[in-house]
Amino acid sequence: MTFPLMALVALALVNLALAGFASTTANHAAGYGARVGSVAQVDPAGRAVQAAQQALASGVGTYDVRVSADTYPGGVVRVEVDWSVPNFYGSLMPLFGASGGPLKGTAVSAFRKEGW
Repeated sequence: MTFPLMALVALALVNLALAGFASTTANHAAGYGARVGSVAQVDPAGRAVQAAQQALASGVGTYDVRVSADTYPGGVVRVEVDWSVPNFYGSLMPLFGASGGPLKGTAVSAFRKEGW
């Protein structure tokens, strides 16, 4: 009886660790992309997407990057990174009244556009 309970607890720790790592990676990528886009003199949105995707190269799960950027100095560069990791408890979640989909989240970062 103890082994199944310990297996569930261990699986929960793995599940939460994956979600935490994906969330932290997405947050870092959003910040890095917004920072790079804010100092880019040409094509700030393109540079922000490229930098965010570069930061996500070592991530776990799936990521989707969205950028909105003003081109004038003082404007805003906003990067959103959606993340998703598999939920190993997916088949058990309906027993507790929850959906069994993947674990998801969004990281958002905004920087003021530099320039002269």
